[in-house]
Amino acid sequence: MIHRTVSRLAPLSQAERETIRQLPRTVAAHDAHLAGLPCMTSVEQGGAAADAPLAFPFTVAAWNLERCLFPIESAEMLAEAGAQVALLSEMDHGMARSGQAHTTAQLAGHLGMAYAYGVEFVELGLGSETEREFCVADSNNLGWHGNGLMAATALSQPFLLRLPGRRFWFLQGGDQPRLGERMAIGAKVRTTAGLAVMVSTHLESNANAAERSAQMVSLIDALEAAFPGLPILIGGDLNTGNHIGGDWRAETLFDLARARGFGVHGGPEEQMTTRPSLITRWPERAMKLDWFLSRGLEIGRSRVLPSTSKLGKPLSDHDLLLVDIEGFSRS
Repeated sequence: MIHRTVSRLAPLSQAERETIRQLPRTVAAHDAHLAGLPCMTSVEQGGAAADAPLAFPFTVAAWNLERCLFPIESAEMLAEAGAQVALLSEMDHGMARSGQAHTTAQLAGHLGMAYAYGVEFVELGLGSETEREFCVADSNNLGWHGNGLMAATALSQPFLLRLPGRRFWFLQGGDQPRLGERMAIGAKVRTTAGLAVMVSTHLESNANAAERSAQMVSLIDALEAAFPGLPILIGGDLNTGNHIGGDWRAETLFDLARARGFGVHGGPEEQMTTRPSLITRWPERAMKLDWFLSRGLEIGRSRVLPSTSKLGKPLSDHDLLLVDIEGFSRS
């Protein structure tokens, strides 16, 4: 688990990214190079929020923003939903397809929130064919794609954890070659009942149920070791159903999480969480990918809101998942 924080992640030059492109396509070369990059071994902490604790009930959002092409409209949707904590994935930083913006910082600034951001992947290209239509330049300023956590209160002890995987995007990335692996980012937040741990994660899409279960077990093990006894909320795109026939019920990670004391919350059981978007225009099927896992918290309702602007524009290929936290569990 990485606890080193910086106010600004160290940028990678074009020459450094070219060096990554020329690396041998092996796990050993990937891991050795990643370990030496400060941008991959640090958490960026920024923004500003009131230092008052969160009062119950409060609402937490989990949202895969699919590169975050529309940060202001996305921030407005989070505000209208009343989210006081947001667990975000697929957040670009210095990518041509999203205007070279630091999308997490933009959202946090618009909402008056504190944020933590970590790089999941160094993107070595401009993205898929449809993504390249949005590019404002023929190269990325930074090439970072990652996860974020935002809150309407101060964040303490932020951390980043890389999850076990096969380095698929480095070895076989096709038109999306990347250095990196799936990860979680989180921090402690203060509530009127005490500290709780909020975690944004993104499990691998190009994996099966056993591989995603291994990622979830790794995450829970690390959280228990680092934050013993504290309430925990994990939220994000768990990619449930991918490469196992599309059936989220066939995922083994839910039973493994329940065995560790976690409850599972995903809105109405039959309501899917994906939709066509400006990037993902013709999905083969709607899927239920996004979830919260909670332990030590009293959970109210969980619900799914369509991720479309007031004019009907899709902001992401994932809808917005919300959960209400009513207090700490008595048990």
